[in-house]
Amino acid sequence: MAARRAVRDALRAGDDAALKAARAAVDAAKRGLGERGPVWWTDGAPDLNRRMAKNTPYAPWFAALENEEAR
Repeated sequence: MAARRAVRDALRAGDDAALKAARAAVDAAKRGLGERGPVWWTDGAPDLNRRMAKNTPYAPWFAALENEEAR
């Protein structure tokens, strides 16, 4: 969180050098947490992110939710 605050503070101050350093710190933290960089898990399941639920194996479940809301 300190790195994100540093980004905010650098933006407010208009300090380009500090902004670059702060963004590098955010990137390093995210890589350390596994949020960026190469995929570290291999469970064999397909990646269904950024797809509409109706176009995935979850379509029947999603349709049931829509029917419940219509009542």
